[in-house]
Amino acid sequence: MYYDMQPVGIVCRVVENDRHLVCKRRYVQSRREYVRDNGEPGESGIRGMAGGDRRNLCTAGRFYFPRPHFSPRLSERRDCPAADDSVWRGFPSLVSRSLETGREILCRSFSLFFVFFLSCELFSDKKIVTLKYKDMFETSVYQNRRKKLMEKMSGGLVLILGNGEAPANYTDNTYKFRQDSSFSYFFGLNLPGFAGVLDVDAGKEYIFGNDVDIDDIIWMGPQPLVKDLAARVGVETTFPFPELAVCLKEAISKGRRIHFLPPYRFRNMVLLEDLLGIHHSLIKTYASLELIKAVVSLRSVKEPCEIEEITKACNIGYEMHTAAMRHCKPGVKEQYIAGLIEGIAASYGSMVSFPVIMSQNGETLHNHDHSQILQQGRMMLTDAGAETVMNYCSDFTRTVPVGGKFTSRQKDVYNIVLACNNEAIRLARPGVTYQYVHLEVCKVLAQGLKDLGLMKGDVNEAVAAGAHALFMPHGLGHMMGLDVHDMEDLGQIYVGYDDEVRPIQQFGTSSLRMGRRLQEGFVITDEPGCYFIPALIDQWKQQGMHKDFLVYDKIESFKDFGGIRLEDDILITAGGSRFLGDKRTPITVEEVEEIMS
Repeated sequence: MYYDMQPVGIVCRVVENDRHLVCKRRYVQSRREYVRDNGEPGESGIRGMAGGDRRNLCTAGRFYFPRPHFSPRLSERRDCPAADDSVWRGFPSLVSRSLETGREILCRSFSLFFVFFLSCELFSDKKIVTLKYKDMFETSVYQNRRKKLMEKMSGGLVLILGNGEAPANYTDNTYKFRQDSSFSYFFGLNLPGFAGVLDVDAGKEYIFGNDVDIDDIIWMGPQPLVKDLAARVGVETTFPFPELAVCLKEAISKGRRIHFLPPYRFRNMVLLEDLLGIHHSLIKTYASLELIKAVVSLRSVKEPCEIEEITKACNIGYEMHTAAMRHCKPGVKEQYIAGLIEGIAASYGSMVSFPVIMSQNGETLHNHDHSQILQQGRMMLTDAGAETVMNYCSDFTRTVPVGGKFTSRQKDVYNIVLACNNEAIRLARPGVTYQYVHLEVCKVLAQGLKDLGLMKGDVNEAVAAGAHALFMPHGLGHMMGLDVHDMEDLGQIYVGYDDEVRPIQQFGTSSLRMGRRLQEGFVITDEPGCYFIPALIDQWKQQGMHKDFLVYDKIESFKDFGGIRLEDDILITAGGSRFLGDKRTPITVEEVEEIMS
């Protein structure tokens, strides 16, 4: 991609008695609240670098940023008066007031200042916690990962953005912080406000982030310096966050390629727009496929230290699901159990790996409504997992009878799904595609339903035609690791498939997230299910779908059944696969009824 260099503005200097404005590092409530009317920095003023580093940002000087030839200019640049007769050009409007003259300066924005503004807005002071070194792997783990990544890249700079805080309902009230998984994988810092850069050609590594100031310390207590945090993960060179723009500008001016991953948070999209000059609507289009494939190849195969962390998450998941089983009694509100298992995850200092799916209406695949009262004779489906403090995930599903005893009809369908689960474990091994395992499991499902009189005809033909998808309209499983659906932000087509194995475009099987050939060290989920979805049954019956394989008269009698899903997390080993976790969550009819008694 060819860039030309466009002057886009100057860095703001607001002077009072030759003293640079001290930029505070706090959330920006409004981009028009730079200073108070009395000329003093407001509570919502900009908060940025600490100490002497602030002066570098607040000192006037011209900067240049790239404008890609393919990207239209987003707004007309125009000159406007400034305190120092400087030229301000650019993008969103910003009104500031000079401390020296009180004049208003209309700034049509400019790239570097906007980068600073955005970084300050993203990274709040009150939610940063002191990083505990015990919540990280050994330094060599991160060094080796970055080394391997650079070896896979042809050249240029690799930019990996960390996440910032995400406001819930107002700026200072944020959601629990969650670091970007790829940043965590390569740079290990579970704090907001960082970015990592790898210079592939020079073999150099950098971390960009801001140190805290005394006001931060008052609110949060002593915090480690950025250079000390970087040293913990084996990075020797650090810069304040705004210097990231300077670094990338210099690289682009030399015609070097900037590799970045597709962002999934809008604020990082806007930040990349300002850093690279690519409109945020096009950012994902210009993400580096070379980098995506390199990251996927590394993160797909789990290291022993990662397997240990995932095992911790699985052990927490075991406690969550067994607690749900013990409390699954008539008259109990679903929300009580959902809250109980969320609390178990939180009690380990972590959180759930995704919003809890739990309902006695198990025919809804992802049911987040927990408003019902459990009733005798129904089954409660619970799909939930934990995430450790290092962000490694578990993901289990169990379906249990309300009151602790399965009916004979429930047992019949339950044991079919259990047979599917066990068949996947038996078949999964290095060299086998998970797409093949999925289809073989679907044959087990179809055969079981045929034995119950719900399906008919040749089982292989029924699965090839997709008739089984009436009962299992989803895939067998997905990758799991730092994300519960591991690396899906990079594009599922690159994570679950490759040039050899491509998705099957058929209802049900098209939802299979993981189809490619298995390798030792993969961690995947095994989650077959059987659901009786009244609306889908009615639609297929009306349309005469797969009449040669489906016994609709018998199926009608199951429309009040609900659904069953049984999910385990498995590790692909040299000779096959095994469950993850010290103990398998109760899964047989006998085990479930015993723990619920």
